[in-house]
Amino acid sequence: MTKTGLERMEQRRRANGAESITDYKMESSMGVLSHLRVIEIGSSAAASYCARLFADFGADVQKVEPPRGDPLRRSAPFTPGGQSAWFAFLNFNKSSIVIDGADADAVMQLTALIEGCDILVDGRDVDPADCPSVDITAIRQRCSGLIYLEASWFGREGPYAGFAATDSTVRALAGLVKLCGTVEGPPSHSPDFQTGILAGLWGFIAAASSAVARSRGGTGRSWSLNIFESCLTLSEYLMFEAFEHGDVMRRIGINRFWPNFPTGIYETKKGWLGVTTVAPTQWRAFCDMLGLAELRDDPTLLLNDNRLQHAEQIERQFVPRLKTRTAQEWFAEGLKRKIPIVPVPEISDLLQDAEKRERGAIVPVLLGEEEGLTTGSMQRLTLTPPRQGGRVPAPGEQQAFANYRTGQVRTASASSGRIDIGGLPLQGVRVIDFSMGWAGPLCTRTLADLGAEVIKVEAIQYPDWWRGLNRPAGFVAGQMYEKALRFCMMNRNKRGITLDLKRTEGLALAKRLLAGADIVVDNYSVDVLPRLGLGYDVLRVLNPRLIMMSMSAFGTNSALRNCRAYGSTLEQGSGLPSVIGNPGQTPVMSHVAFGDAVGGLNGCAAVLVALIHALTTGQGQFIDLAQIECMMPFAAPWIAVNSICGTPPIRYGNRHPQFVPHGCFRCAGEDNWILLAATDADMWQRLAVLIGRPDWAADASLKFAEGRRDVEDEIEKGIEGWTLPRNADQAMSELQAAGVAAGVARLPVDLLNDRHLRSRAFLQEVERAFVGLHPQPSMPIREGTGSYELRAAAPTLGQHNGEILSSVLGLSDAEIAHLAREGIIGTAMLSEPELTQGRSLRQTDKSGQG
Repeated sequence: MTKTGLERMEQRRRANGAESITDYKMESSMGVLSHLRVIEIGSSAAASYCARLFADFGADVQKVEPPRGDPLRRSAPFTPGGQSAWFAFLNFNKSSIVIDGADADAVMQLTALIEGCDILVDGRDVDPADCPSVDITAIRQRCSGLIYLEASWFGREGPYAGFAATDSTVRALAGLVKLCGTVEGPPSHSPDFQTGILAGLWGFIAAASSAVARSRGGTGRSWSLNIFESCLTLSEYLMFEAFEHGDVMRRIGINRFWPNFPTGIYETKKGWLGVTTVAPTQWRAFCDMLGLAELRDDPTLLLNDNRLQHAEQIERQFVPRLKTRTAQEWFAEGLKRKIPIVPVPEISDLLQDAEKRERGAIVPVLLGEEEGLTTGSMQRLTLTPPRQGGRVPAPGEQQAFANYRTGQVRTASASSGRIDIGGLPLQGVRVIDFSMGWAGPLCTRTLADLGAEVIKVEAIQYPDWWRGLNRPAGFVAGQMYEKALRFCMMNRNKRGITLDLKRTEGLALAKRLLAGADIVVDNYSVDVLPRLGLGYDVLRVLNPRLIMMSMSAFGTNSALRNCRAYGSTLEQGSGLPSVIGNPGQTPVMSHVAFGDAVGGLNGCAAVLVALIHALTTGQGQFIDLAQIECMMPFAAPWIAVNSICGTPPIRYGNRHPQFVPHGCFRCAGEDNWILLAATDADMWQRLAVLIGRPDWAADASLKFAEGRRDVEDEIEKGIEGWTLPRNADQAMSELQAAGVAAGVARLPVDLLNDRHLRSRAFLQEVERAFVGLHPQPSMPIREGTGSYELRAAAPTLGQHNGEILSSVLGLSDAEIAHLAREGIIGTAMLSEPELTQGRSLRQTDKSGQG
């Protein structure tokens, strides 16, 4: 008898000592979210990824499709067997239900499905995919416990509402394209798989936080998910740097990004090396490693902005040195010197990485009869782990572990009285935040925005480095550490205290805070908290229900656990740069710090899953989040295709494997560009007529993308002839009026006055000491028509010391005053001389106790 693909894969896994996929999946039916039933309707990558995150942890996800299947099944790239690798990544471990909208009972079928579920994920506003129209409002009135999430490109209101869109046109509008590429242009952009992942994470955060609230006595909630605004999670850092510094950002070359240098990818004797030096110590160590004493000792090159001004001159000196050794050799040397450098892998390198497979970052997947690999869940919960791979359903196929039922109306559980039903979903949850910079603070900011009480712990000796990494003359005396807008952006809605965790009294107070907390988050190097006596082995005894998340770069048990990393390092090591850009080109980065925001969103999602489990069982757990793994889903389709056929991915530049034309076109004025795409035959014909080529519209040989690809150069010249005399916004208006997907390539500074964001009040103004009135971005998820109002500005250093130590820990005024005198708490950052003096005094004390 011929074995199926599943049987063959299981046979090999058993031969290697691994458990069966079938066994694993059957066990996973009792996963942490196995009590939830999710219905997914419409066709949207964001909706699909949101629902897949639920399936990863055992939820019964039923995907409703038309008879021809979800249109995403026809998305490139394809496996040799014709399966969409993108669809596979978004949908393994789901079940499929086919409903023909033309059937007389289609509405009744869909209504019964929805009434029997806990969560409805609705992508119809992006693409209805022939889904029957049902009265969601009436269903929600009957099913008070239903959690509803509706995804759209731009929301239902505002100037962009109703725009035709693609992944790339949305990212162009969100400021994620214009700063990438050669100085002369055109801007370069990455493949079409980013908005679905970013927005899918936000959708999961909304729905999972609602599940938390419902498990504590709340009702269901209704959310709108804005895909465009979800992308601004990556842009907001540069938006607020522009608010603070002005219009200073321009495209400055491939793998070069304001404000850091070097932050790029460089050729070595064998392979490519990702390099990031931010701190002066890292720059000196990098120069030392390369034997460039002159650069190391030049005081004008210690700071990033000065180095960036001399980038060409500096690269002429270090690039030849890098070519004398291999990427792996430089990486080994960089580890010793604590330099954030990393080899830049090809997709095939990821597939050969045993650690990635062992940790579940790469998992087996079945696409019909084809066996492949794709990226798994990055939410690495250690007590309640996610499923490790699975099957992609054929249209109408139920998974073996599905718990498919209809007709059972779900209602909210009776209120326990623990929360205000109309309050924020995470009200009453306490989070202790040891994180710094971007990734960890974004995770905890999101929890705070959703109602959690977040207590941010810093130290006057070493505050959050986003207050200012360096301490130049006058920095401390002028309290410049209170004036960094990026810190304010990431730490709103939190309370802040200072504790010197290296002192016995400070450590004891931290433990008392943790004893009463639900969640603790850190993004230090993996050994920092354990060395201080705050490892999970200690904290789980202190508080068994505590959820502890470590957000390290590579994971606590990784062979690379001691590697230093920034958000740029995470992108460099993810495999994504190897599929971006033109054939034969260096691997291309997309962002100055892509990995930070992505890590923060994945961390928030992971914590919410663990919180659902803790509220049900009283059990906390450790979450081992490796931020570099969180970047790998952006390369998932190429991982799947390469795992099956072994051929390297095709690099399309600004073109597209499916849409012709697709690219970035110059408009009138200096460095003005518009990104557009024709996604189907009708859109192509409308575009051809608009640009004055009705002959193209009437040419049957050009009706489909395959025919147009043969004359793509000519088509692109025709489009640029039309866009060049036009202002970019004018071109976008005309294209959108014709129903053609298009978006102006914006700079981050442009977003501060974007007409669509203004109409939706996306930027909220907040007053804060030392800064004054300043804008803050809203979340891209909304209950009702408006954003959640921001409750508080970011704390000044130690602002809430007295309040928290007295009201939470019960300390007296005298005890608090003693802590301040001893420097265990404080409200002013210490200068370098004060730090040195403090170290000397402590060493003297220890010597005297000898």
